[in-house]
Amino acid sequence: MSRHSVVHRVNVASSLASTLIRVGQGIATNPARVKPEELLELYEFEGCPYCRLVREALTMLDLDARIYPCPKGGERFRPALVERGGKAQFPYLVDPNTGREMYESADIVRYLFETYGRRKPPLHWRAMFLQQIGSGIAGIPRLGAGVRVRPSKAPAKPLELYSFESSPFARPVRELLCEMEIPYILRSCGRSKVTDWVPPIVRDRLSSPGEPVTENRRALLERAGRVSIPYLVDPNTGAEMAESEHILFYLKSHYAA
Repeated sequence: MSRHSVVHRVNVASSLASTLIRVGQGIATNPARVKPEELLELYEFEGCPYCRLVREALTMLDLDARIYPCPKGGERFRPALVERGGKAQFPYLVDPNTGREMYESADIVRYLFETYGRRKPPLHWRAMFLQQIGSGIAGIPRLGAGVRVRPSKAPAKPLELYSFESSPFARPVRELLCEMEIPYILRSCGRSKVTDWVPPIVRDRLSSPGEPVTENRRALLERAGRVSIPYLVDPNTGAEMAESEHILFYLKSHYAA
């Protein structure tokens, strides 16, 4: 086994620790009753515990968003946020469908559930202070990944990432996209049925795994032939790929400065 593969396995193992600390939040989905016509826009950075809560809500509601990564030291999107919101505070949601813009994770989560879920947030979201503490603890195993900027080349078009928040394999990909300030469209692919919880390699061998229920999982199955998270689409090069190790290598090869 190569050194690169060993490092990647350690990376995924610590990501799994973060997932376990969140006790499964950001995995399952109960799709929103109403889907926004235009993409939601979220200014955030992956290592922020408050941003994590919003991404968990996006997974739970099966909502997509255009992500503008704003790592510390970043200069691509942070100035735009300060100009429109008045301060460099994260997360910051922009909803072009309603004209609403807001800071504060608690306000954003409540807004998403009430506006698109057409329901109150689940009980655990109402103890937001405890959720914020838990999210902060979940970031400890990642040792600052997804927090600070690294030099990169900006793509002409946003990338597209099929992901769900607590996927231990998708998290390192989102962290690198954040550090490199690469904007992307987040395609939420939370699990909604029993077979969604079966590993892809096992699901492939089932005689009839069944059609995915959610829109993005169906779209991913159609374009890739299987549902494997994460899955990256780069409209700038035409490249599409699964497997986090391959995606990380691709991003570094094509966009590292």
